[in-house]
Amino acid sequence: MKTSILAAGVSLMALPAMAEQPVLTVYAGDYFTSEWGPGPAIEKGFEAICACDLQFSTGDLLPRLLLEGERTEADVVIGLTTDVLARARATGLFAPHGQDLAALTLPVAWPDETFIPFNWGHTAFIYDETRMAAPPASFDDMRNLPDDMKVVIQDPRTSISGLALVLWVKSVYGDQAGAFWADLAPHILTVTKDWSESYGLFTDGEADMVLSYTTSPAYHMFAENDLTKKAAIFPEGHYFMAETVGKIAGTDQPALADQFMGWVLSAEFQTMIPAANWSLPSALPKDQWPEGWAALPLPEKVLFLTEDEAEAQREAVIEEWRAALAQ
Repeated sequence: MKTSILAAGVSLMALPAMAEQPVLTVYAGDYFTSEWGPGPAIEKGFEAICACDLQFSTGDLLPRLLLEGERTEADVVIGLTTDVLARARATGLFAPHGQDLAALTLPVAWPDETFIPFNWGHTAFIYDETRMAAPPASFDDMRNLPDDMKVVIQDPRTSISGLALVLWVKSVYGDQAGAFWADLAPHILTVTKDWSESYGLFTDGEADMVLSYTTSPAYHMFAENDLTKKAAIFPEGHYFMAETVGKIAGTDQPALADQFMGWVLSAEFQTMIPAANWSLPSALPKDQWPEGWAALPLPEKVLFLTEDEAEAQREAVIEEWRAALAQ
């Protein structure tokens, strides 16, 4: 009898240890776990197949990694964009992903052995057709907006989309980029620290246009049944961006990290991206996009800088922007 009771007690004491699941810590941007971000769907989907506990830790990714260095608690990092990959790679924190990238459907080549793109899109100026009957049809039109038209943009020193904008302008105008900024300056209502603040000003009716992405109207279309928000598509081309996922070399959950990296390229993950991240899936043919997405207006010309090209220009284009707006 005593033996049975003792055995039962040992078994009960062992239950918590047996039930404990391994934790995969994924660093992500602040937006990731918001109510409109992709985090909740990704967490639910991966936990259904991994027998693990996926935990997001959000914040400003690159500064955090630079600060933590090898002390980082991340196993995986998701959300680093193409324009900051050179600095991320230089930390030495990331391991080769070891995945087959044949399924990628990006409009640019992607031979990277470390970072896997999980989505993509283009920067664009978004307008409300109820407020702007004759939106700009080209970049040059942005230089000649009506006097009362106001635009909200993001600061390239603090915002990924803001950095993409100054690189976009430089790609289009080259040595004349400063002149473009001088022409646009009178129409800039304000420069915000991040995208969400800018977009909130736009949706609140404070500005006529906002720097965002070509896929931004999809949220209004499919989540709000609002067809009034449009992306101004320019013949000069639109700047390509992708968000990526990378595996930390020092992870203590290498098998789970590898499983997550592979799952990112799966149809299950990719079909979440449009409606969860409001962006385009990186590894899903267009004919498999959700209903309505293939009809979104997208630019014919794609402008893309490699991570090294973007990094080489970063400081100079930010200073060019700052100087032009300070005049």
